[in-house]
Amino acid sequence: MNTSLRGRVGIILMTAALAVTGTALAQTYPSKTVEFVVHVTPGGGTDVFARAVTDLITRDKLLPQPVIVGSRPGGSGAVAFTYIKSKRGDPHVVLTVATGTLLSAAIRPDLSLGLDNYTPLAFFALDPQTITVSAASKIMNFKDLLDASRREPETAISAVASAGGTGRLLLYYLERETGIKFKFVPFKSGSEATLSVLGGHVPFTTENLSEMYSQVEAKKMRVLAVTGDKRLPILPDAPTLKELGYPVVFGTGRGFAMPAGVPKEAAAAMEAVLKKVYESPAYKEFASRNMYEDLYMGSAEFSQYLAKRREEMVGFMAQVGPGQK
Repeated sequence: MNTSLRGRVGIILMTAALAVTGTALAQTYPSKTVEFVVHVTPGGGTDVFARAVTDLITRDKLLPQPVIVGSRPGGSGAVAFTYIKSKRGDPHVVLTVATGTLLSAAIRPDLSLGLDNYTPLAFFALDPQTITVSAASKIMNFKDLLDASRREPETAISAVASAGGTGRLLLYYLERETGIKFKFVPFKSGSEATLSVLGGHVPFTTENLSEMYSQVEAKKMRVLAVTGDKRLPILPDAPTLKELGYPVVFGTGRGFAMPAGVPKEAAAAMEAVLKKVYESPAYKEFASRNMYEDLYMGSAEFSQYLAKRREEMVGFMAQVGPGQK
């Protein structure tokens, strides 16, 4: 066999070996428990989303190993994101992404938690934000809130899940549109922020509807406005900010990512599992119940989306800083 022929044969054998190795990895992954990490305490919107998805993975036996949800709250998401960064190359750790908080941390130079630390897997939906007060509040609508905030600065305070999350981003947009300077009180999750408003400790919240809907349904809280493009069928009396004359349309993106450097076959396997969950009737029912705006993206498209949103967040963080109140 001449040298050229031996070289070609060697390349063919090496390619075949790599293909077999990749196939074997896909077949044996995962080899141990997979941890779905959330950056909030149990009960928050990100936690509820993670548990719904992992419950379906378990129920439908989509993975050969157990899946668990690990809560790592603190530092406006920095604790969880730093943990994911430390797990580089480990496909047995999956981050449950709330886009606003992830992107706020990604553009902070003091944290070194850029998007290059993650392998985006799948984006499921947008979870709309709200402006919500306790049912006991004298504030009956969004105009009342603005008028009271102008007269009484102590009214212009919102409970948010983190200093750099989507609830805080909504305040930033409202400040630009109304000229009112809002303050905020950060909590470890949207559910805790909700409870603070329900208890009369903070005047209102700008967190997700999914985190407070049971209280709204029980008529213990009142939604003044939502951030969707159109009214939610489940809340027909709550206007959008857009129809009130404030062009603010956005929400918390819900998705998943692995640490950077994981094997491509493992990432593809998990992406396929998540796609099956997303397509299941049980998930569709959960998403509808939580008023999610359906917006699926696979790994490549999700990566592009995060990169684009990162640039939009630069202006926000330049204005508010990592912890300004």
